[in-house]
Amino acid sequence: MKKQLGTGLGVLALAIALTACGGTPGTSSTSSSATSPSSAASASSSAPASSTPAGAAELKTASSSAGERVVAANGKSVYVFTKDVKNSGKSACTGGCAASWPAVTTTSATPAVDGVSGTIGTIPTADGKMQITINGMPIYFYSKDEDSSDTYGQGVGGVWFLVSPSGSMVTPSSSTPSGSSMGY
Repeated sequence: MKKQLGTGLGVLALAIALTACGGTPGTSSTSSSATSPSSAASASSSAPASSTPAGAAELKTASSSAGERVVAANGKSVYVFTKDVKNSGKSACTGGCAASWPAVTTTSATPAVDGVSGTIGTIPTADGKMQITINGMPIYFYSKDEDSSDTYGQGVGGVWFLVSPSGSMVTPSSSTPSGSSMGY
């Protein structure tokens, strides 16, 4: 009897532990209001990564004065860094660079796109997330772009450029900023 009681209590303890692990606020995919306003504000200020509903395009296209460009689901422009090595599987933008040029991340191994014809992939980031790549090049946001029409990162330091729908670098025009201490 003691053996059965001990086994029963062990099973009960395991069931309670497993139940406790599965339902913390903010981790449920069915709850849309689990995030408090303060945690939502800190999440949006840490990196402008797109959080899109399942099946929605994480990358799409938009027009700008620089030409047709790729934007994230939030409408913000994305950029390539010419110091990155194509198909290397890593980003050359770290430290202060990553603070000014946050990675465009995803939770999907195959991010959905709309109008983007370049080859889409992912690479791991230093903090364990997945950064989206286009034609083997990691893509980034620019911290000074505040709304969907901004393209302030175009040509910065001669090493940051918008991405065209085909995945190539958008050629800078003479009217875009090219000198900045944030070129890295």
